[in-house]
Amino acid sequence: MTRQVLVTGASKGIGRAIATQLAKDGFSIVVHYMSDEAGAAATLQEIVTAGGNGRLLPFDISDREQCREQIEQDIAQNGAYYGVVSNAGITRDTAFPAMTAEEWDGVIHTNLDSFYNVLHPCVMPMVRLRKGGRIITVASVSGIMGNRGQTNYSAAKAGVIGATKSLALELAKRNITANCVAPGLIDTGMVDETVKQHALPQVPMRRMGEPEDVAGLVSYLMSDRANYITRQVISVNGGLI
Repeated sequence: MTRQVLVTGASKGIGRAIATQLAKDGFSIVVHYMSDEAGAAATLQEIVTAGGNGRLLPFDISDREQCREQIEQDIAQNGAYYGVVSNAGITRDTAFPAMTAEEWDGVIHTNLDSFYNVLHPCVMPMVRLRKGGRIITVASVSGIMGNRGQTNYSAAKAGVIGATKSLALELAKRNITANCVAPGLIDTGMVDETVKQHALPQVPMRRMGEPEDVAGLVSYLMSDRANYITRQVISVNGGLI
C-alpha cells in the first residue's frame, strides 16, 4: 500500500513544492487547502502529471473542531497517514507597538494552535499503524533568531519548534520521527517587502531561496534515509544564521 502524506497549505508556494516533490518520491499526497481550491487543484494536477496520485482535503487549520472532523473522516475512509507536513501559516507583520490584538491572535491561532489542531487527530492512527512515520513541521528562522516586525510570527514559530522537539521525544520509541524545517528568506508571496529589504543583505549568498530548496530537505527527512534523524531543527537559509 502506498504511504500517504498530508501536506497542509499545499495550494501554493512552499507547500506546493513539498507536495509535488513527495509525490515524485512515491507518496500519495493529501493536498490540504483552506480557501484556494483552484490553487490546490493546480497542485494536484502537477502531482498527477508527474505520475503521482493524491486527493484534496479542505479545512481551516485554526478551527480545532473542523480539523478533527475532516482529518478523522479522511483517515476513516483512506487509512492512517505515514507522514504529515505541517506547513500552512500566515504572517501579519507590523511593529509591536502598532500591532493589534487581532494581528497577534490571528498569527498565534493559525501558526501555533494548528500544531495541536492538525497533528493531534493524526498521531494515534499513525501509532496504531505500527509502521513508523514522519512528522515535519515548517517553522522559520524567525522562530530561532527573532525578526523585527514579527513578534507574533516569531513567537508562534518558536512555539512550533519547542512543540516539535517535545513530540519527537514522545514518539521516538514508536519509530516516528519529528523534525522541524526552518526556512529563511524563500521567494514566496508571504515575504513582506520590509522584511526582505532588511534581511536580504544579511544573507551571505545574497539571494532568496526557492520553495524547491525547502522541498528537497523535506523529501530527505520523509525518506527511509532519515530513519535516525529526529528532534532536530534544520534551517534552509543561505547562511543567514
